Formats: sequence, C-alpha cells, structure tokens
Amino acid sequence: MNTNPARGPFHFKAPAKMFWRTVRGMVNQKTARGQAALGRLSTFDGIPHPYDKMKRRVVPAALKVLRLKPNRKFTVMGDLAHSVGWKHKELVDRLESKRKVKADAFYAKKKAALGLRAKATEAADLSAVSGVLEAAGY
Repeated sequence: MNTNPARGPFHFKAPAKMFWRTVRGMVNQKTARGQAALGRLSTFDGIPHPYDKMKRRVVPAALKVLRLKPNRKFTVMGDLAHSVGWKHKELVDRLESKRKVKADAFYAKKKAALGLRAKATEAADLSAVSGVLEAAGY
C-alpha cells in the first residue's frame, strides 16, 4: 500500500525547528502544563534583532567540554540541517559574521569607555565630599 508523504510524519529541516521538535519529545505536551511550557519556548535560526544586543549567558552544565568525553563524536545543528536540505545556512552564516563585527566594535567602544571611567575615578578628588558621605553612613 502506498502512503502520501504530505500526511506526515514531517521532518523539519531548520535547526530551530529540529531543536523545538526534540524538546517537544522531552516535554509531556498533552497536559496543560506541558503545552504552556512549549508555548513559552522560542527557537531561532541565528540571533534575531532584540536578542543580538543582549548579553549572552553560558550554561556550564551544557558545555560540550564538560558533557562529552574527548573521544565522542558530535555534530553542529546547522551542519546537520544543511545536510538534510536546509537552504539558509549561508545566509545565517553571513548575518552572524556581520553581527560579530558589530559586537566587536561595540565591545571595543565599551572597553574604551570603561578605561576612561577608571581614569576619572582615580583622578577625582573626593576629600571634600567624604566627610558628608561618612556622616550619612556611606
């Protein structure tokens, strides 16, 4: 008997959708609590606009060097998705390289501003205000 592939199962090709589907398999989505959890989950290919300006957070428990043994094989989601037919790898790589250039420029500017601030605090004469601050409890 022949089957119609349009009826499923659907194999997502984008890395974000692959990850979403993996998490969906780990969450009991048949309960209201699981559906609410999946509703709060957002996955993206690359780093979209509101999040590209935010500070990145590292989850130490998820680091590859801590989780995998040195001889274990691993893959990158973008490479896996590209091998199964995802067509936007080059676009995401190009946008990511542009984002990294902007982030480096921002960091250099921030470092310069912090250096100037440190010099200003060293050069500031606070002897006139220190008595008032001590009387206030600082």
